[in-house]
Amino acid sequence: MPKLTHFNESGEAHMVDISDKDISARRAVVKGSISMKAETLALIKQGKHQKGDVLGIARTAGIMASKRTPDLIPLCHPIALTHVAVDFEIDDQRNRIECTVSTETRGQTGVEMEALTAAQITLLTIYDMCKAVDRGMVIGDIRLIEKSGGKSGHWQAEA
Repeated sequence: MPKLTHFNESGEAHMVDISDKDISARRAVVKGSISMKAETLALIKQGKHQKGDVLGIARTAGIMASKRTPDLIPLCHPIALTHVAVDFEIDDQRNRIECTVSTETRGQTGVEMEALTAAQITLLTIYDMCKAVDRGMVIGDIRLIEKSGGKSGHWQAEA
C-alpha cells in the first residue's frame, strides 16, 4: 500500500521535498457542478442578474483562487502556473452549470490542488452571487478528471 507523502518517518506533517524531482510539463483537469432552480439558471443565462455577469466573475474568482492555493492548503508548494482555464457548460435539463478547470505548469510538482481549489471557488462564487434568489443551490461532483506529467505520468478517472 502506498504511503502518505505529507508525513515523515515520525508521523509528523511536513512539506514534501521536491528538490530531486524532474521539471516536466504538468496538467490537471477538474470538474464540478452547481444545481439550482430553473429561474436562477435563466437569470444567469440571460445576464439579467443584478450583480452582473455571474459566470465572468466566477471565472475570474477561480483563476485568482488557483494562484492562492498554497495560502489556503498548508503543505502545498507555491508553483508558477503557466495556464489556467475555467469553462462552463449549462445543462438546461438538470438546471445545472458544469464547471471544468484545467491548470498547467512546468515544474517539479503537480497542479491538481490548484485545479481543485479553482473549481471550488468558482462554484462558491456562483452560489454567493445567486444566493439572494436561490439559497437551495447544491455544489457537488467536484473531482479530478485527468492529470499528466511527473514521475507518475498520465492518469484519467474512470467514466
